[in-house]
Amino acid sequence: MTLRVPKAELPAELKENMIKQLGAVPENVEVLWHSPDVARANLEFGGKVGAWDAVDASLKSFAHMAVAAQVGCSWCLDVGYFQAQNLDLDLAKASQVPRWRESEVFTPLERDVLEYAEAMTNTPPTVTDELYAGLLERLGPAAMVELTALVAYVNLATRANVANGVASQGFSAACEIPLATRPGATRPGESGAASAG
Repeated sequence: MTLRVPKAELPAELKENMIKQLGAVPENVEVLWHSPDVARANLEFGGKVGAWDAVDASLKSFAHMAVAAQVGCSWCLDVGYFQAQNLDLDLAKASQVPRWRESEVFTPLERDVLEYAEAMTNTPPTVTDELYAGLLERLGPAAMVELTALVAYVNLATRANVANGVASQGFSAACEIPLATRPGATRPGESGAASAG
């Protein structure tokens, strides 16, 4: 996949901050910077979403990566796995998110969160009353609202990246455990199936 919009030049301070945080300037930010208002709003809201704390960090990370894998956003899957490493999350589990249905490493709660993220991402959404109620009982109302809003936000981000042609930048290459691929997909950054990542 190639960028469908050329990169815009970021202000020097923002560029430096991005390099400090991630080691490179995220291409999705460079693309969005053609509309600084959109880019700033996206960065600000993304920062606020990242600060929410009613849901366990692992569950949020897994949900984010499940959406990215389903939508085919190799950039989000790549950076999500990289961030999981930086948050000291269980990389053996995080690496298996793209193939969570076949993997045996996830707890029943984690599996339900992954299923919920995918159900919300389906078009039309396929969330069932049973799945929602089971998560609500175990997570509580505040966490359920947060998880739902997180998955909705990740859908916005992943779909914008895919539409703009933003692909993996190789962030996950720093992780010791290779990132699994969805059945029938290629690794982030490799060319191949549209569902890669």
